[in-house]
Amino acid sequence: MESIRRTKIVDLFKDPQFGSVVDVKGWVRTIRGNKYVNFIHLNDGSTIHNLQIVADVQKFGDDFFKPVTTGACIHVTGTLVESQGKGQSAEIQADTIEVYGTADPETYPLQKKGHSLEFLREIAYLRPRTNTFGAIFRIRHHMSYAIHKYFNDKGFFYFHTPIVTASDAEGAGSMFQVTTLDFNNVPRAEGGQVDYTEDFFGRQTNLTVSGQLEGELGAMALGAIYTFGPTFRAENSNTPRHLAEFWMIEPEVAFYDIHDNMDLAEDFLKYLIRYALEHCKDDIAFLNEMFDKELIERLNFVIANDFVRLTYTEGVQILEKSGHKFEFPVYWGADLQSEHERYLVEKHFKRPVILTDYPKEIKSFYMKQNEDGKTVRGMDVLFPKIGEIIGGSEREADYDKLVNRTKELNMNTDPIWWYMETRKFGTAPHAGFGLGFERLILFITGMANIRDVIPFPRTPNNAEF
Repeated sequence: MESIRRTKIVDLFKDPQFGSVVDVKGWVRTIRGNKYVNFIHLNDGSTIHNLQIVADVQKFGDDFFKPVTTGACIHVTGTLVESQGKGQSAEIQADTIEVYGTADPETYPLQKKGHSLEFLREIAYLRPRTNTFGAIFRIRHHMSYAIHKYFNDKGFFYFHTPIVTASDAEGAGSMFQVTTLDFNNVPRAEGGQVDYTEDFFGRQTNLTVSGQLEGELGAMALGAIYTFGPTFRAENSNTPRHLAEFWMIEPEVAFYDIHDNMDLAEDFLKYLIRYALEHCKDDIAFLNEMFDKELIERLNFVIANDFVRLTYTEGVQILEKSGHKFEFPVYWGADLQSEHERYLVEKHFKRPVILTDYPKEIKSFYMKQNEDGKTVRGMDVLFPKIGEIIGGSEREADYDKLVNRTKELNMNTDPIWWYMETRKFGTAPHAGFGLGFERLILFITGMANIRDVIPFPRTPNNAEF
């Protein structure tokens, strides 16, 4: 007899061919039954929905089902029929069941009960098998695809920037060092400092905190580029919003000013949320039901409303006049905290907000300086529940102004001489921004902790799996 090909469960539900013989493979979520029939709920990761397998006990024998427990992997062939039970449209009347791999009920950690998210982080190697994390990681995939599709359709070029770099784009200094030196026998120069000429690259190098500086070089040749890759921050931040390793999307566009940049950011975010609502319906509905009853409403709210645009100065005035008691003080020159950003979005405007024209002291050296000498053309996009989701700016295109700013900050520009040089050779207005991918996934899934939207989170004292 000719073997039939495996069908993914998601495809069975999409177009059920009732009466046909089908072949499915997956992991047992639950099994229950009586002396006549067993009902196995099977999931293969392709959808949030389990497929019910109906197995005649007499046909297979009582002992056959002993290894078919929660977590076991099985291969089933049988006839697809309309389901009599509630909650599913189709089920399989099993003809054959093959057990690929067992899961001892005494030791398999994912038994049929509620598990805390904290516990699931401890078993990150198994948590993708839960409904929650299956949904989150499918959404991650769809969002990754949507990002590439958006920029491709708009004529942007995907530009690969280095992960190992000698520059610190943010000037923050919180970088992971990359070295092949022997820590038990570190070469020293005459002054006693580490001799990096002996290292692999012949100089001190780090993991990148941002692809922006190299991305700007791409934009100044290709016109419009975007990067999408891992970035690393060695900040000792144990918060629900920080990771040491995360993914960033960074478009850079020649001939854009701050207004073009804001338009791009708003259009991009709305496109991604619309895409999620259209292509991740079942997963978002599950997360809305289980974790955040206002999730779908909030996603639709962002699409339906124009983002408010106002200056940092206007934002500070609103916060100062609000009478609200903030944990962190508000004054002109303060680096706004998440509580301030969320107040503007959730309480005052009740819509997403784009803040612009920040004090130059709290922003990076590369931001275009305004005529007032005090502010720069930076912009932050602020979202409900999240606070800042995008940070960007029009970039300083004037060589002398850029040099003066680096001197004001006492910056060592030797590692970024090439970046400064671009302002000498055919400089042009340009702008860009960075979107933290995990922040986006937090917003779209309604999850509360950033460690729950990346498969294997990297945080202080945690590099397991």
